[in-house]
Amino acid sequence: MSRQQTAVVVGHGMVGHRFVEALRARDGEGAWRIVVFGEESDAAYDRVGLSSYVGVWDRSQLALPGNDYAGDPLVQLRLGETVTAIDTAARLVRTPTGEQRYDALVLATGSYAFVPPVDGSDARGCHVYRTLDDLDAIRADAEAALARDPNAVGMVVGGGLLGLEAANALRSLGLRPHVVERNPRLMPQQVDTGGGEHLARMITELGIDVTLSSGTAAITRNAEDTALQVTLADESVVEVAVVVFAAGVRPRDELAAAAGLELAERGGVLTDLRCVTSDPAVFAIGEVAAIEGRCYGLVGPGYSTAEVVADRLLGGDASFGGADLSTKLKLLGVDVASFGDAMGLTPGALDVVVSDPIGGTYAKLVLSDDAQTLLGGILVGDASQYGVLRPLVGSSLPGDPVSLIAPAGTGGGAAIGVGALPAEAQICSCNDVTKATLCSAIADGSCTVAELKGCTGAGTSCGSCVPLLSQLLEAEGVTVSKALCEHFSQSRAELFELIQASGLRTFSALIARFGSGTGCDICKPTVASILASTSSDHILDGEQASLQDSNDHFLANIQRNGTYSVVPRMPGGDVTAEQLIVIGEIARDFGLYTKITGGQRIDMFGATVDQLPLIWRRLVDAGMESGQAYGKSLRTVKSCVGTDWCRYGQQDSVQMAIDLELRYRGLRSPHKIKMGVSGCARECAEARSKDVGVIATESGWNLYVGGNGGMTPRHAQLLASDLDGQTLVRYVDRFLMYYIRTADRLQRTASWVECLDGGMDRLREVIVDDALGLNADFEEAVARHVDGYACEWKGVLEDPDKLARFVSFVNAPGAPDPTVSFGEKNGRKVPVLIGSPTLAVRKG
Repeated sequence: MSRQQTAVVVGHGMVGHRFVEALRARDGEGAWRIVVFGEESDAAYDRVGLSSYVGVWDRSQLALPGNDYAGDPLVQLRLGETVTAIDTAARLVRTPTGEQRYDALVLATGSYAFVPPVDGSDARGCHVYRTLDDLDAIRADAEAALARDPNAVGMVVGGGLLGLEAANALRSLGLRPHVVERNPRLMPQQVDTGGGEHLARMITELGIDVTLSSGTAAITRNAEDTALQVTLADESVVEVAVVVFAAGVRPRDELAAAAGLELAERGGVLTDLRCVTSDPAVFAIGEVAAIEGRCYGLVGPGYSTAEVVADRLLGGDASFGGADLSTKLKLLGVDVASFGDAMGLTPGALDVVVSDPIGGTYAKLVLSDDAQTLLGGILVGDASQYGVLRPLVGSSLPGDPVSLIAPAGTGGGAAIGVGALPAEAQICSCNDVTKATLCSAIADGSCTVAELKGCTGAGTSCGSCVPLLSQLLEAEGVTVSKALCEHFSQSRAELFELIQASGLRTFSALIARFGSGTGCDICKPTVASILASTSSDHILDGEQASLQDSNDHFLANIQRNGTYSVVPRMPGGDVTAEQLIVIGEIARDFGLYTKITGGQRIDMFGATVDQLPLIWRRLVDAGMESGQAYGKSLRTVKSCVGTDWCRYGQQDSVQMAIDLELRYRGLRSPHKIKMGVSGCARECAEARSKDVGVIATESGWNLYVGGNGGMTPRHAQLLASDLDGQTLVRYVDRFLMYYIRTADRLQRTASWVECLDGGMDRLREVIVDDALGLNADFEEAVARHVDGYACEWKGVLEDPDKLARFVSFVNAPGAPDPTVSFGEKNGRKVPVLIGSPTLAVRKG
């Protein structure tokens, strides 16, 4: 048996990890032992998704699967250990702790963030945007600055892909971003002049300052040492809290240079197509590799190089076959995509451009000189066609190019189906997965997107191809079950239609006629929600009371120690001094913890079940009503102060927010709904992070829909512009009822819009153009809701039978619950869990 050899990997990023996985998957005989050095303390993580760390602050969420190689004796991972030198003659690497011999050395050192030569660029408060540690440092400075100045600015030097991601991160941290780009357009490597103009306009409308054709000349601390003063190229000075350099990356080739390996003219370790450097025992992969003199800064080409070297070490003849440099991403809620020869550099190339500044979209297709072959393209504002256009690069277009990119409603928008793609079309460029590979997997029994991802790797990196996986399943005749649960074969939308058509008003009658069994914790609350959406009956009336989950069961959110929260409604954040006094007195008398929420209302925490009616009696007597923080319904409508107080306000945002909240309060839906109304484009109410966002203009209101926060934040998309108040309300009526009738169980509006066949274009056809002929019905349904609305807590207080539900099972009536206790944390009242909550697991 031949001697086991050692492969040393310097760098444990995404590409280094991919190499280890590829070699171990192929090396069934265990011919290679692998030693991996990573200078960061974290094992390989998703650097492409770095911005998703902001707001979550959980490093484990970005960890790549299997990055610790647990249970694999042939892989040794040495984190926090930097390779300081390479001795190619002795075939060893040196670290601060010793030496490690190798038979093959794989350089996966990646890139570092380039910092322009600016005086003061190393000042306190200046950062780069490259690692998790960088983001932690930015966060600390941002929080300190916001404590001093709630309007603090964060500057980003660089308006490319990374720069706009950094701007989004600063915005999420609460800073006002200011992007400075030395080129005359944003994203100069991906979009052309026309696309850049659209992108800059859309990003500026989001309240982000953009300075183009400029750079930074100097950075100093101000006299009070509380902020940075940035002098721009035009000698203007901007005071900012932090500066983030996102001006590009450079290959980390210093280790290779010191070892005498040949470098490319513009940096990077020079390799051939086999990824072999000037030393035959040393390979370079990922961003540090200059393959025949060119570095590739995307993860897809990096993965390809990892696969090539893994194959070569086991005697294969793989070589690098080129790279797909296409990109698709959502920057600050704006879709941007480029693919193929996006700039039209091919001799004789023809450009087909459709520019819609009103709708906020820009699309360009680059064609061969005979207009037959697709060479590339750019999409800004709407990238829904990217998935099928990108694989067609180099092929004939299956239709008129203008019709393929024209906005809906203009006679265009003839979407290409996945069936039009040839078998060799690359569906997943990150992992080089073709349509033929996916079709083969489907033929072998993969019937879901998850199964396709698991067996082919498609969609497991950037995720932009995932919608195509669903389309391909449908095109291949795979029927994906939409059954709500084992008791109902219908989807939620189908059950909604059955309830409306049949007139059945009880769960027992519905399941007897259309389902089977006795129901479960999935179908019972879902049917309860549909029944509530289609009538004004109290949710605790009759049989319907037994369908509710624990929160709706007691009209309050259960907390971690078994107590409940009390949240009175404050429409648009509007509240009187007398009501504030009542809330304060209640919190004092019942010993509750109070918290002002991001939705502009006050939560009171720590109430026991038997205290809830006593508290709500006092709130109702003070003219307040349930805020329905417990329900899948409208939660809040956040507003700025608009024209009432703000000198920038263009419309009365406070009154509009109040009107919307009072109109849709109590409207039950598949998931919670949040709204926001901003009085101008400065967006102080953060309307575009809401399910329904309204932003004032000089001419009226812009309506955005389909945004939300949470684990997968989405910015709302523009549905209609410059609406008068009545039209705005009609459109919101239609949007909400269309969503309520057709969305899946627990599906937020953002996901629902994304899943609509035709997306925003289809939604606009339904809401604005009445494509379904249902708008009058939608508006009538909302009108019935408004006429029939009644505060749920007021209904409880007026009904002795309902009041009887609010008694602690352990210590009825009124004695303190022995499982409820409180402690302190930094002077705040916090819950302490002594025993199992009395009612925490109770379901209807």
